[in-house]
Amino acid sequence: MFVDSHCHLEMDDFNKDRAAIIDKSLIEGLTYILTVGTEEKYFDKVLELVNTFPPIYGAIGIHPHNSTDYNADMGKKMTPYLKHAKIVALGEIGLDFFRNHSPRNAQVRAFQDQIELAKELGLPIIVHSRESKEETLSILKESADRSPVKGVIHCFSYDLETAKKFLDMGFYISIPGTITYGNNNPLTEAVKYIPLSRLLAETDAPFLTPQPHRGKRNMPYFVKITINRLALIKDITTDSMAAHIQQNFRSLFLGAYTGGAQ
Repeated sequence: MFVDSHCHLEMDDFNKDRAAIIDKSLIEGLTYILTVGTEEKYFDKVLELVNTFPPIYGAIGIHPHNSTDYNADMGKKMTPYLKHAKIVALGEIGLDFFRNHSPRNAQVRAFQDQIELAKELGLPIIVHSRESKEETLSILKESADRSPVKGVIHCFSYDLETAKKFLDMGFYISIPGTITYGNNNPLTEAVKYIPLSRLLAETDAPFLTPQPHRGKRNMPYFVKITINRLALIKDITTDSMAAHIQQNFRSLFLGAYTGGAQ
């Protein structure tokens, strides 16, 4: 019943043992895995994975690091992928003002344009926001004022007050393995507040490996460690936490899916 709501199985880090890792994830009890293609070179691999493995669903989008790659032509290229039955979100998209691999104005433009594309296609968005909370909130609010926008704040790293603002806008919040690191009181306080009905868990594999495996390559099945920590914070059983996350994943990403059994 476990769900990894965000990982990157299409990346080269998994080329040598991808199938074995997927098999291991299923043995470990994962029922859904969302693999997220962040630039054009990964889009075909995402499709291959969702077509090959029934528990794997996909998302594609242009990551803020690659924002200069996004233009109207890229949007047209993305659209056929986004119409595939098992591509269930557009993302990850957003702003990263920590690394600034793309100019900030390019990040803003790509974020705004991809939000509108997602709305045109009726898809939720997966939002990447690092060191850019006010700008992210502003762009989402401006878009929502025109027409509804839905999605998840991926790899949430802000505080309780910021979590409240995203929740007030209707977003889900996804917690990565960083919740297992020391000195993480702001994130822990946010988790205590976030309703069970709006909480997701993710690995962001191969990145952000939880303790006690930190420093090694992250795996989708390590999401069980994060879900266990969330359960401890919420003072419920791990099975109950996993069930809530699975229902939230279905509600956000699979509500319109018609490609087969869920």
